[in-house]
Amino acid sequence: MVAHVPDTATPPAAGPRHLAQARLSVAPMMDWTDRHCRVFHRLLAPNARLYTEMVHANAVVLGDRERLLGFDPVEHPVALQLGGSEPEALAQAARIGAEWGYDEVNLNCGCPSDRVQAGRFGACLMREPSLVAECVAAMAAASPVPVTVKCRLGVDDDHEYERFEAFVDTVAAAGCATFVVHARNAWLQGLSPKENREVPPLRYDWAWRLKAGRPGLQVLVNGGIATVEQAQAQLAHVDGVMVGRAAYHDPYVLHAMDVALHGGQLRPRDELLRALRPYVEAQLARGVELKHIVRHVLGLFHGQPGGRAFRQVLSEGAHREGAGWELVERALQATASPRRAAA
Repeated sequence: MVAHVPDTATPPAAGPRHLAQARLSVAPMMDWTDRHCRVFHRLLAPNARLYTEMVHANAVVLGDRERLLGFDPVEHPVALQLGGSEPEALAQAARIGAEWGYDEVNLNCGCPSDRVQAGRFGACLMREPSLVAECVAAMAAASPVPVTVKCRLGVDDDHEYERFEAFVDTVAAAGCATFVVHARNAWLQGLSPKENREVPPLRYDWAWRLKAGRPGLQVLVNGGIATVEQAQAQLAHVDGVMVGRAAYHDPYVLHAMDVALHGGQLRPRDELLRALRPYVEAQLARGVELKHIVRHVLGLFHGQPGGRAFRQVLSEGAHREGAGWELVERALQATASPRRAAA
C-alpha cells in the first residue's frame, strides 16, 4: 500500500511549524534510505523520524512520482528531502510532497558532491543564505507541513561561528523553525563525499551554542553519533539526534537508541526481522525482487556470532530468481549454526 492523498492540500498555517517528533531520526542517505529500508527502520525504531533519499525538486515536478515519492503508511512520520535552489520548483515540489502525505519537507544544504555543486545546491548553498531564505519562504508558503533545513557548519575555510549563526538567522526568518546540523564543515574541493563525512572535525559545540542562543528553534545534531551513550549525551544540549551510517551498517543500534530514548523493551534480532515478513511477501507478490529488500538488513547481526554467515546466505541467494522468505529463514538459522549453514 502506498500513501497518497488528493491534490488539494490544506492551506498552510501561519508562521514556521515545529516538528512534533524529533528526538531521534535517521538521516537521508543516497542509494540507501529507499522505501524498503525505511519500512525496516520503522520496525526497529517505532518512534524515530525517517527521511527519504534526496530527490531533486525538478524530478518531483516532472518525474515518475509513484517511483520517487511512493511510501508505505507504516513509515510515518516520514520526511521528504529535496535538493535544488530554484524557489518556484522547490515550492511546487514541497506542495506535491505534502499532497503525497509526507509529514515534513527538508531542504538539503549539506551535500558536498561534485554533481550537487554543479547544480548549485547542497552544501554550496551555505554561502548563499539569502537564496536559501527565498527557497524556504516559497516552500513554506506552498506546504502545510513543516519545512526544515539540513545544513553543515560552513564550507571550506568558514571557521567563524558568527557566519554560521547569520545563515541560520536569515533562513529562520523566512519560515524555518528546525535545523538539522551536520556538525562539520563541508569541503567543496579536494575531499570525496565519504571523506567529507569523516575528515572535517566534528564541532558539536556549535550546535549546542545555537540551541542555547536560539531556544525557540528546534536544533537536531548529526554526524558521528553511533552509540546510545553518544545520543543521550547530545540530548542534554539539543532537541534531537540524527543517526546516519551507524543505523545502516549496524541496524540494531537504531533499535537500542529508540528504546533508550523513548522507552520499551529490547527485542531479539530474529524477532525484529521476522516482523518484516508480511511486508516482504507483499512486495514479492508485486514483483519486487528479494535482493532489493534484504540488502538493507545485512548488518542486523553485525558483531554477533554467525553474523558473517547471515550476510553470506542473503548476499549469495537473494539475487537468484524466485528467492523468497525461506532464504531469510536460512540466514537466520545460520546465525545459530554458522558452520553447518556454510557447509
